[in-house]
Amino acid sequence: MENLWRAATRQDPNPEDYEGVDFWTNPERAGWLTKQGDYIKTWRRRWFVLKRGKLLWFKDPGSVTRTSAPRGVVSVDLCLTVKGAEDIVKKAFAFELSTRDSTMYFVADTGKDREDWINSIGRSIVQHSRSVTDYEVVDYDSKTRFLRVPKGAV
Repeated sequence: MENLWRAATRQDPNPEDYEGVDFWTNPERAGWLTKQGDYIKTWRRRWFVLKRGKLLWFKDPGSVTRTSAPRGVVSVDLCLTVKGAEDIVKKAFAFELSTRDSTMYFVADTGKDREDWINSIGRSIVQHSRSVTDYEVVDYDSKTRFLRVPKGAV
């Protein structure tokens, strides 16, 4: 029934939204979160993967394979803020992820998990924001910035 609803409301992500992201291996962060639905405001526990500027979710960790498709994806370069939201949704360990057009709500299992997700997503937002140009690469570990010249540009 849920798959029928997802198909009818066009909730399945476009494969172009996560093209080139090998989400099935070495994620920047992965784990369980409970997510509020976009249309029907129910809460569902999903397995989340943060990789290369994409936050993807799956039914469970076994659903994350080379041939699988995520149930949803958010490009963090479209996100403006990630912050606690316990007072808004009235749930412990809640946080929100906001774009210009919408806000998504999540609940972590513990306060530490919530802080770790907020920090990981926040770093990814900064790393993948449009303020860093396509030719500019930032190495946040060494705090250096350099230009990457694409092949054939010189």
